[in-house]
Amino acid sequence: CATCGNVAQEEQCNICRDTRRDPSVICVVEEPKDVVAIERTREFRGRYHVLGGAISPIDGVGPDDLRIRELLARLADGTVTELILATDPNLEGEATATYLARMIKPMGLKVTRLASGLPVGGDLEYADEVTLGRAFEGRRLLDV
Repeated sequence: CATCGNVAQEEQCNICRDTRRDPSVICVVEEPKDVVAIERTREFRGRYHVLGGAISPIDGVGPDDLRIRELLARLADGTVTELILATDPNLEGEATATYLARMIKPMGLKVTRLASGLPVGGDLEYADEVTLGRAFEGRRLLDV
């Protein structure tokens, strides 16, 4: 897709052409497979931006190798009010999310990151320290 970088058979993908989608919210993902995973949840009704990977100095992938310039161009018109960073919760994904957040912060947009933590049905005793720590950081008020 010329707009978001997702897989498309035409110039624009079905998601970018869908007028029912909220154009003020963009979810940034690494690969088209991430769009598919999020779409399966039926929870997100905004638009996407596919970076085409993540920053990985070990693999020789820097910010200029990703679709970051295209993202900044999409943000320039003022339509977008929130950017959801949905990069993988690994070293490369975290580095990419941090890089993007620092670049976009001066624009005054709301920048959020997907929560990460314990999987549903998982046992605490098998969770690693980082996952458990993030679960504590991402905890929310129980509304009863």
